Amino acid sequence: MTRSRWSLLVLAPLVCTLAGCGRLAVPPTPKGEPIGLSLPQAAVTWTDERGGRLELKPDGTITADHVCSDYDIIDGTDEPRSGSGTWEIQADGDGTTVQVSFRDAGEESWYAALRNGGTLKLWTYVGDPDEGKPLCILAAPAG
Repeated sequence: MTRSRWSLLVLAPLVCTLAGCGRLAVPPTPKGEPIGLSLPQAAVTWTDERGGRLELKPDGTITADHVCSDYDIIDGTDEPRSGSGTWEIQADGDGTTVQVSFRDAGEESWYAALRNGGTLKLWTYVGDPDEGKPLCILAAPAG
């Protein structure tokens, strides 16, 4: 048996297994370009498509009402978040990330900022990106 045939016989099942687990698929990202958010741009009430709200206040505190987030991938909790906590902006060369800490749950979520046309958005994967769950996308108020 030639080396290339042997390699194909060994690699083909591995590729099929990984594809079946979703490990070869590139997880989707929302349309838009990463941006740097200023404090006034970030300190607004963001909403998700189900009506959940995340208010980022200028004093660094939050109020969340059934807002989507990355959820808890450790214990499998798959529920929108509500409660209070804190937030801060993390800026780097690729744009801005907003870190939200939920006080009652003792957990953090990270949202990446982007602009799609005139719309500012925060987004994150829900659970493990390989699971194929819909993205959590929050939109800033128009204006």
